This record gives sequence, structure tokens and C-alpha cells, in this order.
Amino acid sequence: MGKPIRVLIADDHPMVRQGLRTFLELYEDVAVVGEARDGEETVDVARALSPDVILLDLVMPRMDGLEALELLRREGIQARVVVLTSFADDQRALRAILGGAVGFLTKDVQPQDLYRAVVGAALGEPQLHPKVAMRLVQAVAGRAQPPSDAAQAPGGPGQTGLLEALTQRERQVLGLLAEGKSNKEIAAALYISEKTVKTHVSNILHKLGVADRTQAALFAVRHGLNG
Repeated sequence: MGKPIRVLIADDHPMVRQGLRTFLELYEDVAVVGEARDGEETVDVARALSPDVILLDLVMPRMDGLEALELLRREGIQARVVVLTSFADDQRALRAILGGAVGFLTKDVQPQDLYRAVVGAALGEPQLHPKVAMRLVQAVAGRAQPPSDAAQAPGGPGQTGLLEALTQRERQVLGLLAEGKSNKEIAAALYISEKTVKTHVSNILHKLGVADRTQAALFAVRHGLNG
């Protein structure tokens, strides 16, 4: 077995932190390395311990989760962030994902789904509560402007050109990725192997010129490839 996934739990309620720690420590491949009571402490502890995944509450004193997320990214802290909150608010979800979070779950998530979210986050796979995923898609789609070939970087392909660079299979993978599906779920839906899915995702990121699956998913939503 490889090294366990190092997790930091950030929540202002001691009982929530203890509950999450108790559950996650049931798994040998997960190690809770620290806890934080507010946004400022989250950044300090993350800086000191370099966790792989941060479970981040949004509503905390002194500095809220969104502010903490912004500071984490500004400082270049590489931990994957999964927002775990009581509020499935559209605007908060959108801001969290655009701010760099790889997951957004509500606190009524099933324990096994939380574990899968931690593992998926460590792999860089988006983990979205189904209701949040749908609302996020609707929010992004509603705000998106029709792509234009004129809107392109100097010397680079336009948005339509990027889309046309994808194969039919890559478009299918991208559409499912935009629905928040994991590699395993995409593989099952398309009757292909997870290894093949990983290859397609890598090619998609390269062709679109984006850094991660979340940015690719947002591209897909803007171009109507989801659902």
C-alpha cells in the first residue's frame, strides 16, 4: 500500500471535526494530519503540514472558507480542497469551484461518499453533490456567452477551434466529466477501461489548454456538452 492520503479538517464545530476524524481514521489509506477552527488557522496549518486534501467548511469565524480558499491558492499551496458545508447555495458553489476547489459536498453526504470524495480529490477528480452539480451547471450555463472565434489569444485557436480539435469520443468523455462523473463512472457509461478514460482526459486537458478537470468541465458547460 502506498502512502496514506493526508487530510486536514477545517470546521469551527469541534463535534463535526471529531466525527469526520473518527470516520476517516477507519480507513488505512487516509490519515487525518490536522484540524483547523477557522480560515486563518486553515491556511497556517496547511502551510505547516502540507496535506493532500483539505475538507473545508465555508462558514467559519475570522476568515470564511472562500477567503481561505483564495489565500491557499494565492500562496501556491497544492492541497486539493473539498468544500463540506451545510449550504448548497448556488453562488457559494460557483465561487468555490471557480476558486479552485475540486469538490463541493453538503454535510448530509453519506459516509462512504465522503471517503470516495477524499480519494477522488487526491486524484484530482471533481466530487460534486448531485444537486450542487446540477445547480452549478445551470448557473454557469446561464451566465455563459456564446463562444466566438474572435475571442482568442493572439496566434492561438479560438474557442470553436478548440472544440473542433476534440475527437467524438473525447467530446463524450468531456460531457460526462462536466456532469461531475469520476473516471470509473465514465468508463462504465462508455464501456471502456479507466485507463482509456485517463488517456482521453489527459488529451482533453492538453487540447483545451486547461490545467485540470474542473476547468475542462466549465468549458464543456459553456459549450453545451453536458447532459
